[in-house]
Amino acid sequence: MSYPLVRELAGDGIPVAVTCRVLDLARQPYYRWLTSPVTAREIEQAYLANALFDAHTDDPEYGYRLLADEAREAGHDACDRTMWARCAENSWWCVFGKKKGKGGKRP
Repeated sequence: MSYPLVRELAGDGIPVAVTCRVLDLARQPYYRWLTSPVTAREIEQAYLANALFDAHTDDPEYGYRLLADEAREAGHDACDRTMWARCAENSWWCVFGKKKGKGGKRP
């Protein structure tokens, strides 16, 4: 996101309109972001990621499905796909990996 850059350049004296034009951004979303840089959804996702991290540090052998169950017990309500995405972003995988295929591909 380029909005922090726009704010920094505005602090250096470059007009917001010029910066937004050069970066091909609309001004209205920038001003909306300026009033609230962190959205409620981002905060909710951060709390969910924190609950998943706590469950992962308690039992690192859990995969994302069991981590999702632990997060639901902690009071977070999200679908499995969202919980998988948070685990994948942070590389929280099960300790036991998948088995590799035998023999590989034929030449």
